[in-house]
Amino acid sequence: MVLPIYVYGEAILRQPTLPVEALTPDVEALVRSMIDTMHGADGVGLAAPQVGRRERIFVADVTPFAERGTLEGDVPPQPMTFINPEIVWESDEETDFEEGCLSIPDLRETVWRPERVRLRYHDEAFAPREHPPDFELARVIQHEVDHLDGVLFVDHLSPFRRRMLQRRLRNMARGDVSAEYPIHAAEG
Repeated sequence: MVLPIYVYGEAILRQPTLPVEALTPDVEALVRSMIDTMHGADGVGLAAPQVGRRERIFVADVTPFAERGTLEGDVPPQPMTFINPEIVWESDEETDFEEGCLSIPDLRETVWRPERVRLRYHDEAFAPREHPPDFELARVIQHEVDHLDGVLFVDHLSPFRRRMLQRRLRNMARGDVSAEYPIHAAEG
């Protein structure tokens, strides 16, 4: 089931998530709906707060990166489910990358992040896993873990750049926003 995506200005996007204690039918249904929603919006990642939920879960599908040949090594089966993810290591080297977000439609900005990260999490069967560091998936992981901590990619921009975007973000928070996928926006 495709769910509406909550957009900038919705309070849940700024709230930290809560750990998932067990794999329940509700959690399984949420993961399936998140994958359907991510695919329906042509996204490569989606976190639970983006669909109005507080569980510490995100899903990802890096098939577009694999198709461009920018993923290192073997591509794990897609889509991927990350429950209770925790970044346990990040590289000192940083790299810039133009990021966008389904919760901030039609806005892309360059963000600097660690080039590689190692992630500890539970998979879709609630089995503990650790994901080795790589470049493209590291970008998605960091962006989605930020969502789980109430952080948005625009928070990583310089104060000057945030000021440049202030009017656009303020209008979005007031409900002046549209997207090519179902959204849940503040009432203007």
